[in-house]
Amino acid sequence: MPVIKAPYFPIIYVRGYAMTRDEINQTTADPFCGFNLGSTVYRAVPDKNQQPRKYVFESPVVRLGSEFGYSDVYEDGYDIVDPEWEVAADGKPTDNSLTGRSIVIYRYYDPASTLLGDGHTPSIEGFAKGLGTLVARVRELVCKNPANGMAPKDFRCYLVAHSMGGLVCRAFLQNPALDPGNMRAHVDKFFTYATPHNGIDLLGINTPSWLTAFDIDNFNRQERMPEYLNLKKAYAKHSRVDLIPEESFSSRKVFCMVGTNRMDYDTAAGLSRTFVGNGSDGLVRIANATLMGLDANGSIGEPCAKAFTFRSHSGYFGIVNSEEAFQNLTRFLFGDVRVDLWLDIEDIRLPTAVQVEADAGRSVNALYQIEVLASPRGKLWYLSRRTAEEDSVACVAHANWKEDRAQYLSSIFLANRAKVNPKRRSLAYSLTLGIRAPDYEIERRLWVNEHYEGGYLFRNALILEMVPPRNENEMWKVKYSWQGSGMLAAETVLDVKPLDKERVEVVVPFDSHTIEADGTHKPAFPGVKGSLRFVISAWNADMDDY
Repeated sequence: MPVIKAPYFPIIYVRGYAMTRDEINQTTADPFCGFNLGSTVYRAVPDKNQQPRKYVFESPVVRLGSEFGYSDVYEDGYDIVDPEWEVAADGKPTDNSLTGRSIVIYRYYDPASTLLGDGHTPSIEGFAKGLGTLVARVRELVCKNPANGMAPKDFRCYLVAHSMGGLVCRAFLQNPALDPGNMRAHVDKFFTYATPHNGIDLLGINTPSWLTAFDIDNFNRQERMPEYLNLKKAYAKHSRVDLIPEESFSSRKVFCMVGTNRMDYDTAAGLSRTFVGNGSDGLVRIANATLMGLDANGSIGEPCAKAFTFRSHSGYFGIVNSEEAFQNLTRFLFGDVRVDLWLDIEDIRLPTAVQVEADAGRSVNALYQIEVLASPRGKLWYLSRRTAEEDSVACVAHANWKEDRAQYLSSIFLANRAKVNPKRRSLAYSLTLGIRAPDYEIERRLWVNEHYEGGYLFRNALILEMVPPRNENEMWKVKYSWQGSGMLAAETVLDVKPLDKERVEVVVPFDSHTIEADGTHKPAFPGVKGSLRFVISAWNADMDDY
């Protein structure tokens, strides 16, 4: 049996930015460049008199090995890029080769180290070219192994990157001049942790292009990023660089993991999180950490998959070292079902008194904050978590809600191997949706009548359960139930609408309402009416059982 079995392809990890020479030296002294760091935290327990329970996250490297059979590629102290890697102790060539389940660390800072290099830091273009060379080397060694049964044209790998590492990967994927060997064609999926896809902002100002010390200008979106990302025309049109051209790499093959906890980021004695401000992971603003597809005609296309977790940019309690991010990573790479979640707003009703002011021609505005919490069946963590207190909500202004009525909230990947009951065919997760009651303004003055801080226009949780088709003659079976006020409502079977050969769509309506004395429901003022739209597809359909 071949060792290479979809979707278990080699993983190439690309670490983030190191600023000072000392940080670069520390980076190169670590064999796994931080991918081996774990964390130990406490979880609350039901008994308040009992000590909180310790929870150990062993690190992505350890978990990929223990749960999915992956291993590192180091041999006798050498990396696969070292000529000695294929030479035995007696000086004779070896038959060293790689299996499909290999973790390769792209040690792109080695030349910049005073320990292993000459202390000169290559440009980000140089890093991107080096990544292409590494992909070619991994392909060579995988295809060299006869047990893999893999031809060079069929070789595939995954790119997993943290912070600036995601920009290195994008430069390689998006800029043909940095990939002369067309190695990007061999990348199957691309996952980023906390990457500043649209640059880094301090005090609301983007990193200036003239700030070249320590290569900080790599995060300048006006001049530097469009250059190495091959996005000059797109930036001139859209004034943004968080775009990945579909002709270079499919947006459906990209996942952006976003951190939302700035307070645990201690770099520069906390100055970074202060200057970056709220709505960030301490270094990267939430708004800058996701990607959109860029269609061939230059228009903005589909959003890339994204999820949110209350973790900081890096450190022991950073985003890479979290159970939430690891679960999103492995489900994106190896999972079975993908669900893209959209919120479609049909109507927003103002408080009666505010509507009177609006009808009189006065300017009325408000900011609606949309919260989402998604957790798979039987698990003690969220796959995506967006709350107002963590500044991670989706926001819609009342003045523009009709233009912004369709909101992409998150993507959820589910895996058969993680089922609580393996005999059960369905996959399910719980979704809590909350739309906060805003601060209403009339002619830019706060309207405080009948306002209760922290209130919701709508808040409820539903359970979505999906049964994938067993063959091409079957359809998806999808049902849901609202949990309401602690009571599970009767299950409702949904009509399934095919979108294309891969995807189907189901719609769950909702509406804010009041319950009258006779038990009848009436629309609530203020209130919101709309629907949750779930776009469901099989993921890794050619996957072999693990």
